[in-house]
Amino acid sequence: MLYVVLFFLFFAVLLYTLLGGADFGAGILESFSSKKNRDINRDVIYRVIGPVWETNHVWLIIVIVVLWVGFPIYFNAISIYLHIPLTLMLIGITIRGISFVFRHYDAIKDENTQRIYNALFRIGSVVTPIFIGMTFGALVSGNIELIEEGGNQSFSAVYVMSWFNIFSLLIGVFFAALCAFLAAVFLIGETDGAIRKMYSRKANIAVLALVVIGFITLLYGYFSNRVFVLDFITNPYSVGAVVLSGILMLPLRKSISQRARVKTRILAAMQVILVLFAAFIAHFPNFIITTTEEVSLMESTAPDSVINVIGGALILGGIIILPGVFHLFKAFGMIKSFKKSSKTTSGIKE
Repeated sequence: MLYVVLFFLFFAVLLYTLLGGADFGAGILESFSSKKNRDINRDVIYRVIGPVWETNHVWLIIVIVVLWVGFPIYFNAISIYLHIPLTLMLIGITIRGISFVFRHYDAIKDENTQRIYNALFRIGSVVTPIFIGMTFGALVSGNIELIEEGGNQSFSAVYVMSWFNIFSLLIGVFFAALCAFLAAVFLIGETDGAIRKMYSRKANIAVLALVVIGFITLLYGYFSNRVFVLDFITNPYSVGAVVLSGILMLPLRKSISQRARVKTRILAAMQVILVLFAAFIAHFPNFIITTTEEVSLMESTAPDSVINVIGGALILGGIIILPGVFHLFKAFGMIKSFKKSSKTTSGIKE
């Protein structure tokens, strides 16, 4: 039953990356657009993401609950040593959600308040995925300094330097670029004409940013002797996944240039799966690397009786929730691109 729990844990991480990442990425695209394109982005985001954006946090809640109940040692370490970036992440999610709602449903829409809501939405969209990435970067950076009984450790050394460093920041920026890439690819399939062309251009820019930032991150990690990076580049499965992801870059670029709806999404999802697989398999199951030791996920599990209950609840919940989420996306046209369709009036390839 432990492997069932692990499957749902990583599956929830994947779905939050794909769906929640695209949600954050839409705000990132809006933030780095011209004034004219910002208005276009805002309308597209409201039409496409508005009806279903809140469901993305279901996957984040599943991750938190599974870690809390099934892997208490990990949850304890993450919530204590990384409480600052996690708090900033939650603040970012909150202000982003509030501003998203009020800039569309405010009773009185005046220019000043709308400017504030727009700014908060864009700031939240950019900084939140960065803090998510920095949190993961902190876990594998080897900078976490465990609290020693009777030790004379500073607050900064224990609670700040573990995540506030160049390596963690690079991973945070990489994750933000990944979110922007997912959003651009997703919105290619939800727009037409010149707007779809704009998102195709943004997708190409995001692909280039991912390659450059990813290379810089690995290069910096290698020369700074990060254990995670050294294991990453010597693990045949991680290297193979990265190579395969690079090979898929060619058909992806072609499908983006053709503005193909279905093919682009499938290839993008496959690349994200490969990137996550490469990251997780590189140092599995030791996902917490401290200055003195590595903490194994498999050795921090709850008792078997607890794991069995969690596993059963996840299976039952999956049977109930997943069809409902599928129906929700279908009802609001979020998966309409998987339907058979003819060419659009603009003659753009489907």
